[in-house]
Amino acid sequence: MHSDTPATSHTAPDAPAMTRVTGACPHDCPDTCSMLVTVQDGVAIKVQGNPDHPATGGALCTKVSRYTERTYHPERLLHPLKRVGPKGSGQFEPVSWDAALDDIAQRLTAIAARDPQAIQPYSYAGTMGRVQGEGLAARFFNQLGAARLDRTICASAGAEALTLTLGNKVGMRVEHFAESKLILIWGSNAIASSVHFWRHVQTAKRNGARIVCIDPRKSETADKCHQHIALLPGTDAALALGLMHELITHDWLDHDYIARHTLGWEGLRERALLWTPERTAEVCGITADEVRELAREYGQAARAGEPVAIRMNYGLQRVRGGGNAVRAIACLPALVGAWRHRAGGVLLSSSGYVPTQTAALERPELLAGRTPRTINMSTIGDDLLRPASPEFGPAIEALIVYNSNPVAVAPDSGKVVQGFAREDLFTVVLEHFKTDTADYADYVLPATTQLEHWDVHSSYGHTDILLNRPAIAPLGEARTNTQFFRELAQRMDYTDALFYESDESLCRTAFGDKVDFGLLLSQGYAPLPVPDAPFAEGGFPTPSGKCEFYSARLAARGDDGLPDHVPNYELAGADPAYPLAMISPPARNFLNSTFVNVKSLRDIEGEPLVELHEADAAQRGIADGDEVTVFNARGTHRCVARVSARARPGVVNGLGIWWRKLGRDGTNVNELTSQRLTDMGRAPTFYDCAVDVKKS
Repeated sequence: MHSDTPATSHTAPDAPAMTRVTGACPHDCPDTCSMLVTVQDGVAIKVQGNPDHPATGGALCTKVSRYTERTYHPERLLHPLKRVGPKGSGQFEPVSWDAALDDIAQRLTAIAARDPQAIQPYSYAGTMGRVQGEGLAARFFNQLGAARLDRTICASAGAEALTLTLGNKVGMRVEHFAESKLILIWGSNAIASSVHFWRHVQTAKRNGARIVCIDPRKSETADKCHQHIALLPGTDAALALGLMHELITHDWLDHDYIARHTLGWEGLRERALLWTPERTAEVCGITADEVRELAREYGQAARAGEPVAIRMNYGLQRVRGGGNAVRAIACLPALVGAWRHRAGGVLLSSSGYVPTQTAALERPELLAGRTPRTINMSTIGDDLLRPASPEFGPAIEALIVYNSNPVAVAPDSGKVVQGFAREDLFTVVLEHFKTDTADYADYVLPATTQLEHWDVHSSYGHTDILLNRPAIAPLGEARTNTQFFRELAQRMDYTDALFYESDESLCRTAFGDKVDFGLLLSQGYAPLPVPDAPFAEGGFPTPSGKCEFYSARLAARGDDGLPDHVPNYELAGADPAYPLAMISPPARNFLNSTFVNVKSLRDIEGEPLVELHEADAAQRGIADGDEVTVFNARGTHRCVARVSARARPGVVNGLGIWWRKLGRDGTNVNELTSQRLTDMGRAPTFYDCAVDVKKS
């Protein structure tokens, strides 16, 4: 425990010492909750939401409320391990930290002497923390000259699309959805993935708001909405254009806002008028009346001066045209003047408001003029199998994996496994558990959990910065990610003091004087100064200062400057062998591949399954509970069939992301997904996937 950690509750003098420490949830979720950790005699006994933090309101999701179960899990890695069996076998023996670090440093030094770009970091959002994430790690890899990682696997298509349209990853403040009168929840199962946003939706609903869910799957969120529009995967841009058609033809437009605060209206108008309700319905797999009615509700509510709001999420961008889809939807609020209200507009991400001092944290000057190659994390399967070439550069010889489980989460995982299984690939994994990826490591090193280290967090769902204090001492021999890179730097003779900056100091560096660190220390969170209605009078952070329906930046690189519907790579039925579309939304009680090994949560989920509509199941002679094989040209995946109204006809839902080793045949749904990339943002196309299903 740190001496400056405030104790907010005490027992009697002769009772065991009890304190309560303020922390932050580290996981890849827009809610970024403030947590209170109750510690008794050095043991964390409870994790709960901080009632003083407005965005958290005292509540945590089911997953994180069981964080002590994860921290003290009997399978937690507590000592360094060295591989002794074949790659993938999970056979290891204990090794000392010193011996492991000495060997890792020697191996990396030898590879770097040939070409440091043969060394590849691989990390993502196992923690969203700025310190245990990319801060000190980036400094190390910049000094080394290692290859860079294009971190695209979740949100980069939507991020680029939003930046091209609104100017940055910005939008409504989430708390103002409580005042909205019409809310479109577009591509989001908010009950599972953003419970605190859902709280605001419930408030709006109680106050008379109408709630519409737009999603191929009839999710738990769809169950609670007034209407569910079950469009086909990859057709969101078509629906947005169809709505625009109706807004234009019925003149449900804010002409003043369009004239003063948008760019490219005439071109967008011409394109949208091609998307009649009938054409839209045919592409989206819905009815023309659904298009007409949704446009009427949206347009007439806005015309009446009521705030209308859209909450987008990341599922809709995981197809070939995902960036265009986000651009098209992000245009809608400007057409009807929804931005005039603080409870109107759109929110996909608020991270563009965050004043991260990236250069101070990551120190790009350590590159010393070098420009290492960049590997896209979404194509790691192919890239690990590429030989050296003039175009690609050296073959990847070493991988340092932290805050990620690529063998489970990366697409086309059959190829990912082949790459990780290379005997000539030197792999180091920093982890809490022996994940699918850890099984392929040469060294597995025990990392601290969020309860055991300092970190600082921003949010992509609200507009606060949060501080995480260590509540307990690291268990066993677990070390922070930062300590691993410090000790590796020392062994590689990196003498600059910036490699040895303390974690608490790094927390201060992350935002510099842009955030009141004293406030973070005293209450655990600090609000950012974001306007209530940021675009009521325009002022978009685009080059033109306007909402850019037409993007000159897109046109300059040879792309269409206006948003359009871009059909999927894999249209279900285009190849008769694969007549079904498959999406792979997250299971409610997992967060990506995190929490899969927490027994109480896995017991709720049961086992890997695929949801089928009854018509598709009957056509294949499949009954609920049957073992089935889902397959395409990339691979096969055996799981259990759930015949369910949650699946629409022609679409199956393979819930993820299970660890491969916990599946029936050592695979998960990513055995079937492809490494193709989106129209912008270089992001993966997980939901652009044609398959068939047969009874096993």
